[in-house]
Amino acid sequence: MLVGGGPARSDTDTSIQGEGPYYALCMTTAADSPSKDIIYIPALPSTRFYAGALALLSVLQYFVAEAAVIGAWAGQQPYSRRTGYISDLGAVGCGVFDGRDVCSPANVLMNASFVVQGIGMMVGALLLGTALLCTAARPGVRFTLAPASRVMWAAAIAARALTAAAGAGTVLVGLVPEDAGSEWHVVGAILYFAAGGLALVLLGWLWLRQTALSWPILACGVVSLGALIAGGVTGMDVPEPGTLERLMGYPITIGTAAVGLVVAQRVGRERSVRKAARAARGGQAGRRLPPGS
Repeated sequence: MLVGGGPARSDTDTSIQGEGPYYALCMTTAADSPSKDIIYIPALPSTRFYAGALALLSVLQYFVAEAAVIGAWAGQQPYSRRTGYISDLGAVGCGVFDGRDVCSPANVLMNASFVVQGIGMMVGALLLGTALLCTAARPGVRFTLAPASRVMWAAAIAARALTAAAGAGTVLVGLVPEDAGSEWHVVGAILYFAAGGLALVLLGWLWLRQTALSWPILACGVVSLGALIAGGVTGMDVPEPGTLERLMGYPITIGTAAVGLVVAQRVGRERSVRKAARAARGGQAGRRLPPGS
């Protein structure tokens, strides 16, 4: 933490706008007086941010795993995404469970996919900073934490926390299959659906004027929460419970991956720009050297 008006540290990263340090100013005092609190925003091309974005993108492996597990289904009736619950694919035993014929020989793969998906969300929430999410990873943005923007800053913090909570929920789903005789499976599923949907709504709202993917991300959150409410009201007693449950879960996976894509593209682009700038400076320095030096 620096004191406003003091010299910049020598180890601070720089912004795309030049070699000056890149900060977000917290306006807690009058506009014409130096602020006492300055929030440091790390340089965008950080490997940490790139890794966080890739962690969020890794949730897409779920769709591959689900397709493979459905292909290995050994129940008396073929598995249907329209009527079959997602958790049936992770059930350890074969037999009748809650009135449904369940037999998923590849349950280990499904449960491992749940765990990997959850870890990816938690790692992404940990590595992607609040300022990065608040500004949709736009390079060169200087975020001033004025009273009107404190809500946005709080929303970005909440989005990180909710994403991590959703990840923890799906890890719990993978570690405690539906036929394990524990209510923790249901707790994990509800935590994933509720926290994941809310996180996407917050990020979609934050990014409305900052990226074209803001509307799809916001829509994913709204669809997921709407389906969750419908499931709670009906007790999942609907003609196609599998479809309803997938309307809760699929949008979270897609929206989370979209968030990772936005950050990964902008971090990658900024890294390329800075690499090219360094190469250009190196070339100019080489041309200035006298012959034979």
